Parts: sequence; structure tokens; C-alpha cells
Amino acid sequence: MTNLELIAYAKENAMSGKNLDRESIIQLLSISPDSPECEALGKAAREVSSIIIGDKAYISGSIGVDFTPCSMNCEFCSLGEKWGIVQKEVKYTDDEIIDKVKQFVEVGASRITLRTTEFYSPEILGVLAKKVKKNIPGKYELVLNIGEFDLETANRLAEFGVDCIYHTLRLGEGKNTKFAIADRLATMQAVKDSPLKLNFCVEPLGIEHSNEEIADRFLLGCEYGATRIGSMARVPVKGTPLADLPQISERRLAQITAVIRLASGTGDVSVHPPCEQAVAWGCNSLCIEIGANPRDTEYVPDSEWKHFTAMQAKAWFEKYGYKFCNKNE
Repeated sequence: MTNLELIAYAKENAMSGKNLDRESIIQLLSISPDSPECEALGKAAREVSSIIIGDKAYISGSIGVDFTPCSMNCEFCSLGEKWGIVQKEVKYTDDEIIDKVKQFVEVGASRITLRTTEFYSPEILGVLAKKVKKNIPGKYELVLNIGEFDLETANRLAEFGVDCIYHTLRLGEGKNTKFAIADRLATMQAVKDSPLKLNFCVEPLGIEHSNEEIADRFLLGCEYGATRIGSMARVPVKGTPLADLPQISERRLAQITAVIRLASGTGDVSVHPPCEQAVAWGCNSLCIEIGANPRDTEYVPDSEWKHFTAMQAKAWFEKYGYKFCNKNE
């Protein structure tokens, strides 16, 4: 098929709720981001969003709980102990986290993630999650982005009131990280076998990753039953081993997001960092971040990362014809 024929096929396939095959995904990813064909790809993805999710759009909040050195030393992460970026350890108190969750709920966040370094205690986070749910009413989902764990821990977290886990097999896993691929997959299997839902991103996307790698990561998320799949770019962080590798362009990030929209058939599709072109091309979920951030050298406890606010996210959604949904009202 030509690219335009494949785009038309992918659109119909997505509207039938089906996932796209690997070779088709690779072909769509191979389209030049600056070409008229990519414009057609983005337009088709936006139309699919309109039909599948009824133009509904959401924001999520992410709270970086601890700004501490991590001994796993992922080569794209500012928190790696070896890089010496973290000079002073800081972490939010429980009361501060509850206050941040409340602020996110008030601006309409439908999902709120507590993100920690690898060895933060799941039990402590579970107790905190229960406290958050007790103190902050609403229909939001509480998500944890934490280290590896087994099925027993997954079930325990669900009992505490955790709704979802963000976990993925990252691009460059085992090469740019010290993680064993089997361990990452085991955690995702534990989530799949528990009452928890899996949130998944193809990340950290960089110029160093092939279309084949990207396609395989997306399909892996589908295999493990991810209820939401998005794209996330690698952000070059000064002082880390991958700092000199450029970030992918916004159009390339938007293209990958559009392909995910066409390939996934169902569910919300997110992008990170926030990318306006991706919203124009089918992304219906944006994240607001505060606190410790693996994509930055600064700890920002009281303001949004890169000053991207809920107001800005809602403005983008309105501009591109989405209806912002606040599940907490």
C-alpha cells in the first residue's frame, strides 16, 4: 500500500477498535514528519479521536515525591547518583502531597500520579494512597510510578486504593539503564494479574531509536493490557551521559503520537512533554508536573514544570475542538 492508502486503512481499522499490525506501524512511522503525508496522518488520527473518544479530553497531574540520588543511574535521568546533579535530598511530606493532590483535583485532573525513585517503599506509598483517597474525594484515579514489585505487592496496593500503575519497558532498557528486561516485564505482568490498571508510554523517545524499536514497544504495551498508551520524548539533561543527543522535534513526537492513536483502536492517548502539534493530531491527554523530575536538574516544589499549567492544557484542547472533561464534578 502507498502511505496514503495505509493511512486510510489504519483509520478504518482504528474505528473498528482493532490494533494495527507491526509492519503497518513501521511504515507510518517512516513517513517524513514534515511531509504532506504526515499532515494526512495527523488529520486521520484527530478524526479517529473524535469518533472513538467523542472528543473528550483530560488532564493528569504528576507529583515527583522525592528528589534524591538513585543508584540505578539511568543515562537519561537527572537523578542518577553517578551524575552528581542532586546535591540536596528533598521530598514532600504527606501533608504536602495531599495538598498537591487537592490542587490537581480542583483544576479537574482525572488522573494523579505519585512518582518516586526506584527504591521508595511501596508499603509507605500504599499507606499514603489510602490517606489521599480518604482526605480528597473525587472520581480521579490514583496512579503510582515506582520501582519493581511482585503480584503480592500489586494486590496490596490495590487494597490501599491505588487504581493504576505507570510502568514500561523503556527504549534502551538494559543498555542505557541497569535494569534487567525480565524484571521490568515481571512487574508489568504483576499489574496485569492484579486489579490494577496499567498505564504505559513508549519512552524515552530519542533520535537514536528506530521505527522498529518504537513499534515493538507500542505492541508490548498492548500485549500487557495497557489501558492507556502514550508517547514520551527523552529530554537531554545537562550532566547526564545522553545530554549531547538532541531531543526529537515536536513534529516527530506528534507523528509518533498520531501513529499510536491510529494503531491502538481504543483508549486515551497522551504525550509528554506537552506538545501542541500532538493535540492537533489526536492526543487527548496532557500532564501537569510538579516536584522532582527526571527530565530536569531543578527541584520545583511549588510551580509547574516548564510553566505548563492546567489552563494552558485546556486552552489547547479548546483550540483543537476537544471537550475538556472533569470527572470530579
